[in-house]
Amino acid sequence: MDIVVTRDAKLGAVVDWGAGPRPCAVGRGGIGEKLREGDCITPLGRFPLRKVLYRPDRVSQPRTMLPLAAIVESDGWCDDPDDAAYNRQVERPYHGSSETLWREDALYDVMAIIGFNDEPVRPGKGSAIFLHVARPDYEPTEGCIALSFCDLLEALNAVAPGDCIQIR
Repeated sequence: MDIVVTRDAKLGAVVDWGAGPRPCAVGRGGIGEKLREGDCITPLGRFPLRKVLYRPDRVSQPRTMLPLAAIVESDGWCDDPDDAAYNRQVERPYHGSSETLWREDALYDVMAIIGFNDEPVRPGKGSAIFLHVARPDYEPTEGCIALSFCDLLEALNAVAPGDCIQIR
């Protein structure tokens, strides 16, 4: 079963994993062909769901059949196109540019890593595309897909290894 993300004329971006369409946030640049790092576009395509990460000091371990790991304060994600670890999880502080996964807000309290630009990694074509918690107003993301906390937990409980996310 795939999670499907589409645009809806009335609702904006919606996500469906078989439970009916639910609101979600996508990148400020909309859904389209992702051309470069930082373009704020949510990439078109069908991508595997790699792993679920969660912040154990704030939330219980999510129910999912996907691989699962707790994050720690030093976890980050390399977004430096010139670094060998580009689009990979790293330990912070890190010598190259990286995004922290242990955030002050709740956006990454639970998140799934979307297998975009990771096999093989193409430097500069985009990194850190996640399925994560949305802001209360569903403010656009930097290219990720964001759902309400409850919807994210429900979606992650419904998917299994081998399932993908379709963004169209």
